[in-house]
Amino acid sequence: MGGEPGELYELHLEREEIEALHNPVLIVALDGYIDAGSGVRLAVEHLLGTLPNTVIGTFDIDQLIDYRARRPILTYQQNAFTAYQQPELTVRVLTDADGAAFLLLSGPEPDGQWERFIAAVGQIADRFAVRLTVGLMAIPMGVPHTRPTGMSSHATRPGLLPTQEDWLGVIQVPGHAVGLLEYRFGRAGRDAIGFAAHVPHYIARSDYPETARTLVQATADATGLLLPTTELDAAAAKVRAELAKQIEDNAEVADVVTALEQQYDAYAAATGQSLLAQSAPLPTADELGAQFEAFLADREPPTA
Repeated sequence: MGGEPGELYELHLEREEIEALHNPVLIVALDGYIDAGSGVRLAVEHLLGTLPNTVIGTFDIDQLIDYRARRPILTYQQNAFTAYQQPELTVRVLTDADGAAFLLLSGPEPDGQWERFIAAVGQIADRFAVRLTVGLMAIPMGVPHTRPTGMSSHATRPGLLPTQEDWLGVIQVPGHAVGLLEYRFGRAGRDAIGFAAHVPHYIARSDYPETARTLVQATADATGLLLPTTELDAAAAKVRAELAKQIEDNAEVADVVTALEQQYDAYAAATGQSLLAQSAPLPTADELGAQFEAFLADREPPTA
């Protein structure tokens, strides 16, 4: 566990794109913790698929990942191993639609050495004079997909985000690297914010592009970056149509969604605001119905 934080990563400073960086935003989007609806993964794939990007830094994955806990995929074909999906934890520079450069740290959440990892990210933030760090998450909630997607947001100091109601009070949650990074950055005087999109719990195991769209748009609104969402809009509309058809064909599922809608609307009417940050009791698996479970299973990626 010893060693300097800088030993965990290497920056490729020969890249010409480095020269374009000036007080950039740093987006942190890690796999391995809660990612309901695959919102964070889809957001990363969308940004990398639509914006120019170059890897400028790599972390020593062997120091950070427990391979036996999260075994990478080996492809076996014609009596031989033919491919290996090597885990990568990278820093990329991306360029938004207006030509502004920003940084994206993505890959698997470290299984160990969190403090060294966060210290290393802090060194990178200082090296490039990062003006704001944005952490992304997606969490399951008792909300219907037919209402606006909610968002929990937090910051290391007042003024970084609009004033919002303190609806949770004091709670304790399982530790995660993105949350700890925000905490450590705040104690070090660095500006950082976090967004956690609320995903209807009954589709949390499926790809839900609306979650990614919400995270990308929230990041754009908070940072001033021009981040495209057109492809995510289209993908989200397609999934909404699929869900509408499923609900139409299954009265039991329709009853569950209707109950969540009534709960959402009652809260909105009582408080004068959307249920953007309100947790609710989750229906049981029996309430969701066998057909809906089958629908979710069909949409899940195959597991190795």
